[in-house]
Amino acid sequence: MSNNNKGLKLAYGVVVLIMLIIGAVGLYWRLTTGHRMAGYGQLIVWGLWVAMYIYFIGLSAGAFLISALVYAFGVERFRPIARLALFTALVSLLVALLHIWFDLGHMGRFYEVYTRPNFLSMMAWMVWLYTAYFLLLVAELWFDARQDLVRWAEKPGWAGRLSRLLSLGSKDLSEAGRARDEKVTRVLGVIGVPLAVMFHGGVGALFGVVSARPAWHSGLFPLIFLVAALASGGGLLMAVYAFLAPDRGTPEHRRLVEDLGKLVLGLVLLDALFTFAEYSIALYGSIPGDVAPLLAAMTGPFWYVFWIGQIGLGLVVPVILLSWKRTRQSPGWAGVAGLAVVLAFVGVRLNIVIPPLSVPEIKGLVEAVPSPRMTTLYVPTAMEWFLSIGIIGLGIALFALGYNLLPLKPQVAKEA
Repeated sequence: MSNNNKGLKLAYGVVVLIMLIIGAVGLYWRLTTGHRMAGYGQLIVWGLWVAMYIYFIGLSAGAFLISALVYAFGVERFRPIARLALFTALVSLLVALLHIWFDLGHMGRFYEVYTRPNFLSMMAWMVWLYTAYFLLLVAELWFDARQDLVRWAEKPGWAGRLSRLLSLGSKDLSEAGRARDEKVTRVLGVIGVPLAVMFHGGVGALFGVVSARPAWHSGLFPLIFLVAALASGGGLLMAVYAFLAPDRGTPEHRRLVEDLGKLVLGLVLLDALFTFAEYSIALYGSIPGDVAPLLAAMTGPFWYVFWIGQIGLGLVVPVILLSWKRTRQSPGWAGVAGLAVVLAFVGVRLNIVIPPLSVPEIKGLVEAVPSPRMTTLYVPTAMEWFLSIGIIGLGIALFALGYNLLPLKPQVAKEA
């Protein structure tokens, strides 16, 4: 290993360790003070953790649906990143669920959604769909990697030990076994497509059915969430493959990065179309309840989240970098475009959650109730940021461990 690679790995490890330490402080505050240190209150009841939950759920669904291009629809062009996409979807799901778990008032009661089900609750259905999706991800990833796990079990060190554990005693390396694994993986991929569409479209529906909030109450919301998931998940995979692929710099690597760039560009433009439709129709209608949250996002105290984050990073940067052939074919620039999309969608999710809640349902309510919790201004507190940083650090650590200790690295594509 070169000194540069050793230095990068050391720096990576130090950054992740710092994130985990920061997260441990946030976890201590959360467990000892509950929600008292959080910045949300009586008007804005959802904050950073809910925004990060729907953000990472979107990354997971997007990464999975891109893997489904290979497993369900046979698009061999993306075969090199299919298994990595599944693992990315699994890690993103875990990060999302940790965020929403810490947002619960009584974290220890989460199991009651299974033991005391309410079949009319949209949230309950979401939990059940997440459970099915998690089990499907684990099963599909195992069947896809089973023979490689058996081979890696012979390796020395931690990679061999972990592969022996995860192979579950399997020794079959026959051609018939490989064909059986591919068939099961294909079936699971086909099942997973409607499941991913249902659970992430369902997150949009969870917001869309809230009729008391006009900014959310729209039939477009499930579709907006799905397109955003594909765009952000595609951007994440493109960045990971552009910067971390073992065949980086080869003609095959450049071609696949370019293909991913074209896919991400199309999804970003489609998401921009939905966003324009949502904003333009509401603004043209000039209904106060519809317009106020959009103006809060565009001209409020955090206007830069919309204009610099959502529009600048999420639209202008990827369109420029991925429309120009020279930069689209460059793994470095394509990776930058992917990172820009990934970062931008944090702002997108914050603008979905916070501005609609910042508009009081009753005029004069803030002035009538003298309480610091009765405010239309929400700023995440140190506890919220610290805990979120720690959860993300845990996700990065899990991804790094899996990428280095399991057979997940992108392989050379088969001739399509």
